[in-house]
This record gives sequence, structure tokens and C-alpha cells, in this order.
Amino acid sequence: MPNPDRRQRSIPVEAPTDELVLAAIERAALHRTNNTPAVPVWAILEHLALARRSAAARHVRARVSELHQRGLIERSRHHGIETWGLTSSGHRHLQRARRRDELPALPESPQHRAWRNARTTAGHEIERFRAAVRARLAEAAVLLDADPPPRSDDWLELADALQRACRHFGSANYCLYEWREPDDARADIDSGVNPGDDALEHSERVRMRALRSGRRNLALWDDTRGGRR
Repeated sequence: MPNPDRRQRSIPVEAPTDELVLAAIERAALHRTNNTPAVPVWAILEHLALARRSAAARHVRARVSELHQRGLIERSRHHGIETWGLTSSGHRHLQRARRRDELPALPESPQHRAWRNARTTAGHEIERFRAAVRARLAEAAVLLDADPPPRSDDWLELADALQRACRHFGSANYCLYEWREPDDARADIDSGVNPGDDALEHSERVRMRALRSGRRNLALWDDTRGGRR
């Protein structure tokens, strides 16, 4: 007969309960961009804030198999990847746990963490970006007053640098002041649409949506991606 104390010690301290695993599957499905009710294991682990190679992650994978055997979740495949979604029994089980107040709170969701990190980073970087725009504008003033006139290449290079500086500043401004805190009841997807866009002509709406593309992408703030600094 197995020693229960030994079995208990084999479960990682940070391992989530079955109910929390179900809640993670539910929230991960809500936050999917493709509106599918099933999610891969890595998404479940993200919503549980667990490293993929940790002992707790291995425990979750084992619990996923057990939950499947109990009929609380169902398996499917999406583009060849194994995915998991709640069954009607799984939804009922989760609701009962909520009514009984037996469901611990999930960790911060990936989409909320992305919003928080973007705000924090923008707060640190926005003054640097502001200074970069000023510096590029000062360069433009020097070129305008130069005698003899500068080469066309100087203007083309400055145009590229100025555009990059303005995009960095605009992106940081959006993350700091315009990106609303996500509601975990729904996916937080940047559609590129702003309030008041309905008043614009169709062609202008399309143009503005294209301009707003990537405004949440902090990787584009990297000054080492080429061009002038």
C-alpha cells in the first residue's frame, strides 16, 4: 500500500488544484484570438504562471490527463497541436466550486501582465523618446539652414530616423495613456480602432488602422535594429 505521506510529498508545493487548472483552461480560451474553446497545454501553463519545464508543470500535465478521463475536459487538435477545452460537466464543476468559494484566484493573466509591463516600460522610456524626437527635429532645422544645401541622402536618412523616433514616442504614449487596463472576461486584442473612428471616411479609417499597427509591440522600441540612433 503506498505511503500517503510519500505521495503527498511528491506533489510540488506550487502545484494548482484541479479546479484551478479548469479555471486556467476557461480563461485561456476566453483570451484566444481565434475564438476557439480549446487551448494547448502551454497556454494553460501561462495562465497558471508556471514554467513549462517545472515540476508543477509536469503535475499539471498529469492532472490534464486525469481531468480528461473524468470527462471534465475534452481533447481536440488545432493545426496539428493537441488542445483542451471544458466539457459541459467541466463547466458545471467549475461553477459549483465558485459558488462554494472553493476556487483560489488565478495568477495575473498574460494579457494583463503585458499591459502592466508596457505601461511600466513606457513610463521609463517616454522621456528618452521625447528627447530623440527633439534631436531629430533639431537636425532637420540645421539641414534646412545649411549652405550649401545638404545632399539628398542626408534628408532621406534623417526622414527614416525621424519616422522611427516618432513611432517610438507615439507607441509609448499609447501604452502609457491610451491602452486601457484589460478586462479578463474577454480577450484584449488591439484592433487598431479608436473611439471616434466612425466619423472618419472609410479610406481614412483604413489608413489610421495601418498606422496604429504594432503600437503595443515593445520589441519595436529596440534602438539596435538598425538605422541611426
